[in-house]
Amino acid sequence: MEKKTEFRPYIPASKITPELTVTSVVMGIILAVVFGAANAYLGLRVGMTVSASIPAAVIAMGVIRVLMKKNSILESNVVQTVGSAGESLAAGSIFTLPALFLWASEGIMEKPGIIEITLIALVGGLLGVFFMVPLRNALIVKEHGILPYPEGTACAEVLLAGEKGGANASTVFAGMGFAAAFKFLIDGLKAVPGEVSFRVKGFAGEIGTQIYPAVMSVGYICGFRISSYMFAGGVLSWLVLIPLIVMFGQDIIMYPSVDQTIGEIFAESGASGIWSSYIRYIGAGALAAGGIISLIKSLPLIINTFRGAIKSMGKGTGNAAVRTEQDINLKFVLLAIAILTLAVWLIPAIPVNFIGALVVVVFGFFFATVSSRMVGLVGSSNNPVSGMAIATLLIATMILKFTGAEGAEGYTAAIAIGSIICIVAAISGDTSQDLKTGYLLGATPKKQQIGEIIGVVAAALAIGGTLYLLDSAWGFGTDELAAPQATLMKMIIEGVMSAELPWNLVFVGAFIAVLIEVIGIPVLPFAIGVYLPVQLNACILVGGIVRLVFDKMKMKGDEDKKKAVVNDGILFCSGMIAGEGLVGILLALLAVFGISDMLDLSSLLGLPESVSSIGSLVVFALIICSLLKFSIWKKRKPVEEVNEK
Repeated sequence: MEKKTEFRPYIPASKITPELTVTSVVMGIILAVVFGAANAYLGLRVGMTVSASIPAAVIAMGVIRVLMKKNSILESNVVQTVGSAGESLAAGSIFTLPALFLWASEGIMEKPGIIEITLIALVGGLLGVFFMVPLRNALIVKEHGILPYPEGTACAEVLLAGEKGGANASTVFAGMGFAAAFKFLIDGLKAVPGEVSFRVKGFAGEIGTQIYPAVMSVGYICGFRISSYMFAGGVLSWLVLIPLIVMFGQDIIMYPSVDQTIGEIFAESGASGIWSSYIRYIGAGALAAGGIISLIKSLPLIINTFRGAIKSMGKGTGNAAVRTEQDINLKFVLLAIAILTLAVWLIPAIPVNFIGALVVVVFGFFFATVSSRMVGLVGSSNNPVSGMAIATLLIATMILKFTGAEGAEGYTAAIAIGSIICIVAAISGDTSQDLKTGYLLGATPKKQQIGEIIGVVAAALAIGGTLYLLDSAWGFGTDELAAPQATLMKMIIEGVMSAELPWNLVFVGAFIAVLIEVIGIPVLPFAIGVYLPVQLNACILVGGIVRLVFDKMKMKGDEDKKKAVVNDGILFCSGMIAGEGLVGILLALLAVFGISDMLDLSSLLGLPESVSSIGSLVVFALIICSLLKFSIWKKRKPVEEVNEK
């Protein structure tokens, strides 16, 4: 194992190069807002977000190296540091805050104000950064060689490859352009339906696929295993549970809040009506159980992580005179945490009392420590953020109910606490990955931490408007924006505060999750698949199949070329996610201002359903071909094949 004292970063501590410049900050802010909005849209659609670090790094290299003719790897690193903060803050926000909009649509409370959303996101984001500052030396420096931080290390490799002339931002921009065009064709002009479904007469089940580039890209980035688990969950819901419910419950009203029989719902809305009324509760139960199971499985690691990090913190924070060991002043960090804790309690726009503020700071520091170390071991994708949020919500809601905070007051306080903790866990994990990248490259930690703060502030200012815009255009909990995690958080709070939920369905989902865990299948992707429409899961599976083909193919024994093909596919898909997300925001604007109907060509074309379905499949084939064009069919110079390792 490499000794820590022997480690030498790419840029030595004695060398000073541009880092936190006007160029890097402005570019980082733009990418924080862009990827934050795109990931908010994606997460609300499919329940998953993707890392923005690598595409942000590639774009930074393309602009700084190619357009500006500058050779500054640490400047590019600050760009990705600021930019990735937007994605993480969006992920933490959309998993919880849309619950407030769902309650508003039910008439339980007023819609949350943009200032309220911004302050909750800002406090959570800043706490996530500040909690990580004293942990950097313990987790990044002292455990170098022990904690791999896979995403942070991969981002450093991409930046180093760019330093040698290998990486090309054109692949990311091409993905953005193609996805923007396809998204506008499908949902803007409505030239073809965005979904194709197939039904068999006499059978209540339904199968099909969406044709959206971002959804397919999620499958490619996650890989075949995860996408196949999600599809399996969708098959269980749409081809097993829905037909059984319709077969055995035609004349039954399953619970009081639904005033129609199952047969009437199916006759009126088909399989999607059964999904909306029943399956989503089963899926929510599976998601909740999956989150708790993942947290329980991680408990030994969580306890050891927290104990080890606290012990390491007591050994000092390194030599602050050395550039690569400079952190934000610890006294300032502690003062900032104290002020933010008081702000949670005293600012009227954040509906949390003194006890809730204490819950925030205690659970926040605990889960920040856990998240920062766990992403170092297993990567951000396997970090049980949802399990942490569920545990926090259960405890916070019980405390609030015990102290007399019920109804709308209790709901908003619980979701505010859960939101802050969820954002803290997401941001601290992202910050630790970015600091690992900086540690390998020789960045100044203090400047990266300032960059994280800037990214958090920029994304927090944008997230409120983004959520308002998406809710005004389509609404949360709809087919367009299912918001599975937020719906789950809403159900957990309601379940603790009252007993009006269809608990039988929730428990069915929970026991399905337990069964899936027992047979050795990762429960969270399967549970997300149970919750989401099977058409969406099928589109994700297509991307996973393309990735499987790339992973399995043989290229005349050239593993370097194969790796370059897979990596180009990831960059192109990251671009497609960003491109579709941005056009989704644009279409939401058009819908709010009443312009979208003027662009609708569906009624003008008047095509039969069978012809429209063929058109959709043709467009889907073109989306797949665009991915192939910029990965396996991409022309590469021999020197690029060497440098893109």
